Amino acid sequence: MKMNATDGRFSGIYKCGLRSLDMGKKTLIMGILNLTPDSFSDGGRFNDKEAAVDRCAVMIKEGADCIDIGAEATGPNAVPVTAEEELERLMPSLEAIRNRFDIPISIDTFKPEVAKQAITAGCDIINDITGFKGDPEMAKIVADSGVGCVLMFNCRTNGDNFPAFEPISRRAVRELTESVETARKAGIPDNMIMTDPGIGFGTTRAQDAELTASLLSLGLQGKHPVLYAASRKRFTRLFAGGDQALEAQLDYATAGLSFTAASIGASMVRVHNVAASRAALDSFDSTFYCFANM
Repeated sequence: MKMNATDGRFSGIYKCGLRSLDMGKKTLIMGILNLTPDSFSDGGRFNDKEAAVDRCAVMIKEGADCIDIGAEATGPNAVPVTAEEELERLMPSLEAIRNRFDIPISIDTFKPEVAKQAITAGCDIINDITGFKGDPEMAKIVADSGVGCVLMFNCRTNGDNFPAFEPISRRAVRELTESVETARKAGIPDNMIMTDPGIGFGTTRAQDAELTASLLSLGLQGKHPVLYAASRKRFTRLFAGGDQALEAQLDYATAGLSFTAASIGASMVRVHNVAASRAALDSFDSTFYCFANM
């Protein structure tokens, strides 16, 4: 039997350019690489391309299945940058990482020009925090290139454009459905689309909890893998001692949320500390995927 027949999560191959990710054998991990001076967690640590390559090597050794590179901070207090500045930060490290490692690379951007150049340099996934709602050109760029995409529900987008008292999970399903339809109309197949509930993007902590509990529905009836990204965010601080939590405490709390997300329906988690979440996920995977593939 296949557990996903009753569990409802995506099970299969997620295609992304020339590479692919098998979502049917374990919960996958997307390791975070920030190339920004102002990221809320690790800004400035890996801006140098040698440091970026070294960090990728560590995350791959610890069990990362994919690397997500961001060259513009997107936290609530982040300062926007131009496409030119984002590319100056991104391209040297992306090219060096692509030349060194044969692992799927995701680029966290919502700018079409950045996406174009990143795809030319060999990235495999475009991770768009606007869910293709920021610029209509993005869906066509992704479709024409054949890379995969991550479409995030972003509560900051169209913040007033929803019915009063609508549950956040219902709104997320509705808006992700719209984003997926945009992708399909552009020609992107279902097995190249991943969804993300958008933890911490304009949401309250109670809403983050509701989104976490609703992960299966956010995969839109198992048609798409769900990426869960709560690493070191404000929601995670609830389980790590509050605003004064140390990085290690946040990583342990993130690992716990990774386990929880996997048990509810996430196919992949996006984290800073790969080793901590890999250890937590191994204990879940050893039982779930064992029975799922019986």
